[in-house]
Amino acid sequence: EGAIRIIENGNLLDEPALILTVERREGGVLGLALDPNFDENQYVYVYYTKKFAPFPKDFLSEKFNRLSRFIEIDNKLENEKILIDKIPGSHTHDGGRISFGPDGKLYATTGDIKIPELSQDLNSLAGKILRINSDGTIPEDNPFENSPIFSYGHRNPQGLDWEKSTGKLVSTEHGPSGEYGWQGRDEINVIESGKNYGWPNISGDMSDDKYVSPLYQTGQEMTLAPSGASFYNSDKYPEWQGKLFVATLAGKHLRILDLDLEKNIVKSNKIFLNDSFGRLRDVVEGPDGNLYILTSNQDGRGNPQPNDDRILKIIPIINNSLIK
Repeated sequence: EGAIRIIENGNLLDEPALILTVERREGGVLGLALDPNFDENQYVYVYYTKKFAPFPKDFLSEKFNRLSRFIEIDNKLENEKILIDKIPGSHTHDGGRISFGPDGKLYATTGDIKIPELSQDLNSLAGKILRINSDGTIPEDNPFENSPIFSYGHRNPQGLDWEKSTGKLVSTEHGPSGEYGWQGRDEINVIESGKNYGWPNISGDMSDDKYVSPLYQTGQEMTLAPSGASFYNSDKYPEWQGKLFVATLAGKHLRILDLDLEKNIVKSNKIFLNDSFGRLRDVVEGPDGNLYILTSNQDGRGNPQPNDDRILKIIPIINNSLIK
């Protein structure tokens, strides 16, 4: 419930680095990123769903999303600097993944807060991918003047990462399973500046020349609820190098995709750790070349096991080919 924790030498520190008052359900502390120059400036960036009681009279909702920068001092996060405030928030569809791109800019995903028309509204920050400088200012080369909006027409994007060889940005997005009589239609999109990805006018296997269609979509029969995503760049597992790993919530597995982003095709699509640890929220490559996975079984939709939730590290045990 709004805690940011630090693990040091494999041990969870007793005292949280920060506790925030947050909305629950699909809200909360949703995104966390270290500054590319963290060793020098100790900056930590946090995206969270702020909850007020009572809420401000000048805002339509009692909750909204906020992107802030803190300074880490002696294992505590202090000196909050708000970079973007009053991003539309709700108890569902808040997006919330944040990450620095190879261009040094900070990107953030936002959800449509279950008001789909906001995704097409360039006056709203809902249903977008945002791009700002690390101090919160707007980059001069953003596609819309004086706006942090980088792309729009998104429903609830959950993952962000860049392919190393091409520098292209890829995002995962939850489809409208159960809404409007639709099922599935989860997406993986290649994100380009200023482009419209169609929600709510199209989704998944639907197409329209006015919008960008996904690189990969699950069709109408399968719901994965794709969450965090990470390209694997280390040579520690040569067979995985360059592939995209996607954590799935409803799917309860890691999905491994071999993408050709020059031809815009999926060359292979495999399942790994199928139903081994329940719902998977995120996957990242650590500085040691190992993959780290975050489970999400205590979010009200999973079946918690002893010691849930967990951070898991995948390590080689025989010839870098078997994993534990």
